[in-house]
Amino acid sequence: MGASDEAPIIEATAQKHRRPGGLRRRDRLVGLASVLPAFLVVVGFMAFPVAFAVFISFTRTNGLTFEWNGFANYTALLTDPVVHQVFLNNLKFLISVPLVIFVALIVSVLLFERVRGWRFFRLIFFLPNVLSVAVIGIMFRNAFGYYGGVNQALALFGLEPVQFFTDGTLAISVIILALVWSGFGYQSLLLLAGLTSINPAVFEAAAIDGAGWWKRLWYITLPNIRRVLGFVFIINVLYTFTSLFGFVFVMTAGGPGFETTTIDYLVYLRAFSSSNLGSGAALAVVLFLFIGILTLIQNRVFRLQEED
Repeated sequence: MGASDEAPIIEATAQKHRRPGGLRRRDRLVGLASVLPAFLVVVGFMAFPVAFAVFISFTRTNGLTFEWNGFANYTALLTDPVVHQVFLNNLKFLISVPLVIFVALIVSVLLFERVRGWRFFRLIFFLPNVLSVAVIGIMFRNAFGYYGGVNQALALFGLEPVQFFTDGTLAISVIILALVWSGFGYQSLLLLAGLTSINPAVFEAAAIDGAGWWKRLWYITLPNIRRVLGFVFIINVLYTFTSLFGFVFVMTAGGPGFETTTIDYLVYLRAFSSSNLGSGAALAVVLFLFIGILTLIQNRVFRLQEED
């Protein structure tokens, strides 16, 4: 074979060795080009507003003029009795977390064991999640109003009507009831997904060994859905601190006084119902940092990143 015959073979071999690198570069460029629109959306609609909120938290502003005042907004929050009361209100709403998980766990176990009519109940239990927060808030506000269904039911037993929304404790209890009713269906589906991932042979072996229903629940079911329970607990705690605005706005508007006001609702009041957006922005930044730290702590407690 002459030199002229070897040249095409050498060139083809060289191209073969060069092709993977070129393909990798092209794939990277295609990938970056594909991600770029989503990246711009995230930066435009999330990163920039967050950065701007951090900036105005160090200013006194009405949205048109900006006056730099350093950490004045943050120091004012530390000594503000309203902020202290609102934070305690959020802690009271945490009562809803174990309640909704308890109800969701019972429902998910019953659905997992396929009790009679389980398909129908699965649909009914998830139905509250289809409704908006505003609709659920109006439903409970009307039901527990002075002339609502609850007081009418009490009147049938000769009891006096109750002013649920003029007492802070009762108003919080009604909102917690609304939270549990509206949230347990979705949590049940999450727990049911965790239950279906357990090997059925484990339950069969435990039943053969004589383990009763409660022992199977305590020693098999709960340990095997630990990660799902941890995830559900975390998202419920985060929801309590960041997503009660709709319920509070529709049902009580934060009243009476500030007894049912939550942190996210107070951010709205400070930012859009006053002349100083900076105070509301500072409270939002503090809430953002608090939620971040709380999430890290919960993740560490439940050890969600560790292998079983």
